[in-house]
Amino acid sequence: MIGNDIVDLALAQQESNWQRKGFLNKIFTPKEQEFILTSPNPENMLWNLWSRKEAAYKIYNRQTSRRVFNPIQFECEADTVVIGNTIYYTQTEITSEFVYTVAVTSKNFFDEVQHFSNRENIQKINGIPIWLNKENDSLHPVSITHHGRFYRIIVLM
Repeated sequence: MIGNDIVDLALAQQESNWQRKGFLNKIFTPKEQEFILTSPNPENMLWNLWSRKEAAYKIYNRQTSRRVFNPIQFECEADTVVIGNTIYYTQTEITSEFVYTVAVTSKNFFDEVQHFSNRENIQKINGIPIWLNKENDSLHPVSITHHGRFYRIIVLM
């Protein structure tokens, strides 16, 4: 399984007042809040953790069919996100313009992730995007993310 999330940092800066009272407590564990508040760039750390939680949630949602996102239940540790006994592995790219995360259920899947530039041959089954490989009629999990100026589609091959 795969999930991804992207944050347009310029848009996030305009739309989110993450420093308001109570915001961090609703979304981040005490350990994650410590990461944010002691980081040389707290805002990038915040969106890094948020992006990882969102990417992991997309997998969790597919696995459980639960559509309720309670971000504080997803705890970021090193390059993983943990909920209960389940571990999701993440890779995050941070630039001056965006934070982008890919999450997978097994580290080996990182080698099988491919980025697509369009939605060709992507359909939804029960609201979940799937790519149909017309060469061999196989179905592959897809994750789509967009925020502001940025858009990414990944497929697990």
